[in-house]
Amino acid sequence: MATAIATAQMTEAEWEARQQLAACYRVFDHMGWSEMIYNHITLKVPGEEGAFLINPFGLHFSEVKASNLVKIDIDGNKLDDSPYPVNRAGFVQHALFHRHLPNAHCIAHSHTTAGMAVSSLKGGLQPVNFYACNFIGQLSYHDFEGVTVRDEEGQRLLANLGDKTMMLLRNHGILVMGKTVPEAFIKHWSLQRACEIQMATLAMGEPLVVPDEVVAIHQRDLYMAQVPGGPGAADFAAMVRLVDKKDTSWRE
Repeated sequence: MATAIATAQMTEAEWEARQQLAACYRVFDHMGWSEMIYNHITLKVPGEEGAFLINPFGLHFSEVKASNLVKIDIDGNKLDDSPYPVNRAGFVQHALFHRHLPNAHCIAHSHTTAGMAVSSLKGGLQPVNFYACNFIGQLSYHDFEGVTVRDEEGQRLLANLGDKTMMLLRNHGILVMGKTVPEAFIKHWSLQRACEIQMATLAMGEPLVVPDEVVAIHQRDLYMAQVPGGPGAADFAAMVRLVDKKDTSWRE
């Protein structure tokens, strides 16, 4: 549980950000998107330039709480007295996008089975299902260069991302960015669903029915339209309520 001293040293905005990010980790775990003690979701600390929150390296997503998230700077150095280390492989990539993209407030990276499988296909994600149509022209790709711990890979990552906010890392997995935690969540959820359905479709070994491009683009534009409360707000709130029925310790 967060101590009075710890919370006294935080602004209300930081504590709220910590709770929202901790909830997101628990939602990811509930959805089966945990990968042992690996993968990461990072979030900028409101009102504190160059400060970010990340999961403690060594803890499972199901163990993440608001109070044990680690506060770091843009280079991954700890800004608090957390006893936990930070996984460099986790933040090198995130720091790059946080540093160069003003709207990348929340970044999520996962190694889901579906995400890794589709990222390993030569054609990547195909517009062969409802969800996949949402990503026409919105998804970028980056070729696999091993674990992302080398700074020189950064410029290639940025160049391949271009003006997009979602990427399939070839042979590696999913990377999404959002202006908010709910936006990053709903992007990940939608992309994950698209990948899951594509895997199931290809496994049937039957000819594919590909939607007309005009129809597919129309679907994408509807998906990208503004929604009340912001992208993913209602969806994320519903998932947090579901997680709360199992365990509320993420709030501590």
